[in-house]
Amino acid sequence: MAVSLKVEERAIRPRSIRNKLRHEGKVPAIVNGYKVESTPISIDEREFSRLLRENGANTVFTIEVGGKKVNTLLRETQLDTFTHRLTHVELVSVNLSEETEAETEINLVGEAVGVKAGGTLAQTLYTVVVSATPEKLPEGIEVDISGLEIGQSISISDLPKNADYTIVTDADEQVASVQEAQELPEEGEVSEGAEPEVIGGSTEE
Repeated sequence: MAVSLKVEERAIRPRSIRNKLRHEGKVPAIVNGYKVESTPISIDEREFSRLLRENGANTVFTIEVGGKKVNTLLRETQLDTFTHRLTHVELVSVNLSEETEAETEINLVGEAVGVKAGGTLAQTLYTVVVSATPEKLPEGIEVDISGLEIGQSISISDLPKNADYTIVTDADEQVASVQEAQELPEEGEVSEGAEPEVIGGSTEE
């Protein structure tokens, strides 16, 4: 289901207009893609951030540019290094009937039996690329790790198929594994046969 997002077309000159927009609580943005010429726009920062929190980054945003409604996906956001506030947004216009690719998060669920037995869980892949029509792009993929024992792992090829999307990421990519816990030497323990170094001692016999 698409979410309505209010945008306003903006000028690109002078350069100071970006600072003026940010002072008004708006974010400079641009939209391009399917049947849309590259168009500079502005978005209310607070409203856009709320919609992202409530719906996720793979949401279809319906906007109005040039007098017509356009369905878009979020392609990129830029954040200020220090304040972490949005400084620029790029939207891409899409055809709702055509598949597109997007990145989505991997969420591990359950507690591995190997961890209960003393092993250590290691997640090696945090996002995957999926292909789907825009309105069926998942916000995240849950991976059940409860059956993992020590020495076992889960790869992309082990994940169940889903009718709504196809995972594009290489099937051999490992998602998570349970490893045997590493035992750390106790404090003060010295390896067998090692002799303590004498600092400042005489080397004469």
